[in-house]
Amino acid sequence: MDYEIVIPVLISFAISAILGPIVIPFLKRLKVGQTERKELESHLKKNGTPTMGGLMILASIIITSLFYVKDYPRIIPILFMTVGFGVIGFLDDYLKVVLRRSDGLLPWQKMILQFIVTTVFAVYMVRYSGIELTMLIPFSGGKYLNIGWLAIPLLYFAVIGTVNGVNFTDGVDGLVSSVTIMVATFFSVVAIGTNAGIAPITCAVAGALLGFLLFNVYPASVFMGDTGSLALGGFVVATAYMLQMPLYILIVGLIYLAEVISVMVQVTYFKYTKKKTGVGKRIFRMAPLHHHFELGGWSETRVVAVFAIVTALLCMLALLGL
Repeated sequence: MDYEIVIPVLISFAISAILGPIVIPFLKRLKVGQTERKELESHLKKNGTPTMGGLMILASIIITSLFYVKDYPRIIPILFMTVGFGVIGFLDDYLKVVLRRSDGLLPWQKMILQFIVTTVFAVYMVRYSGIELTMLIPFSGGKYLNIGWLAIPLLYFAVIGTVNGVNFTDGVDGLVSSVTIMVATFFSVVAIGTNAGIAPITCAVAGALLGFLLFNVYPASVFMGDTGSLALGGFVVATAYMLQMPLYILIVGLIYLAEVISVMVQVTYFKYTKKKTGVGKRIFRMAPLHHHFELGGWSETRVVAVFAIVTALLCMLALLGL
C-alpha cells in the first residue's frame, strides 16, 4: 500500500521541489514572463513573473508514472490525457511568451487539438479499456446511469468543459494548484478504496502540485501557464472517467464549473445588453469568478483559502455520496 500511495507522492513532490530552482531561472533567462490584465492593479507587479512552470508538474508526473506503468497499466490513459493537454498548453504558452504571438494558438487550432486528444481517449475507453461509459450516480446507493450512445458526445462535452474550467481557475497565485490537490486527493481515496489500479498517478499529481506550490504560493515566483492548467484539466476528467465518476466532477469540481460559467454568463450578458441598448453591461465585477471577489476587496490569499476550503468540503460531500 505504501508503494502505491505514499511513495508516488514523495517521488513527485521531490522532483517538483528539486526542479523549481533549476527550471525557474531557466524560464527567467528565456524571458517567458506573464502579462497581467490592466484592470487588476494588484496584479501589475506580477508582470514578468515566469510562466510555463507547468513543465515542472508534467515532468514530476511523467517520471513518477514511469516507475509504476508496468504494474499499473490503467494509469496510461490518464497519463496520455494529462500529457496530451499539457502539450497543447505548452504550444499555446510557447507561441505567446517565447515567440511573442499575442494570441498563442488560435481558438480553432486549440479546439482541433483538444478534439484529437479527446478522440484518442474516447476510442480507448470504448474499444480497449473494458470500462463501461455508465456513470455512478451520486447519493444513489451505487446505481449507474446508462445513456447509451449519448455517452460519447457527453464525454467530449465533459472533457472540453472540465479542461477549460480548470484553465479559467488559474489566475491567482496558488489557486488552481490548491483546488486540484483536493480533487486529486479525493480521486486517490476512491482509487484506493475501489482498487481501481490508478492510485499511483492520482497520488503523483497531488505530490507534484504540493512541490509546485512551494514556488507558486503568494507571492508566486512562477506560474504554471496553460502548460499546467490544461494538463490538470486532462487529468481530472480522465481520472473521473476511469473511475466511472464523471458526474462527480459537478461536485468536486464545482469551483472549475463556477469559473467557466461566470465567463460564459459575463460574455453573453455583455453582448446581449450591448446589442439591445448599445452599452454592454456586466453581471460580475470581472470574470472569471475569482477576479470578481478580488475586485470586491478580497486578497489573493483569501480567495485561494476560501476556494480550497469549499473544494475540500465538496470532496467530503462527494465521499458521502459514494
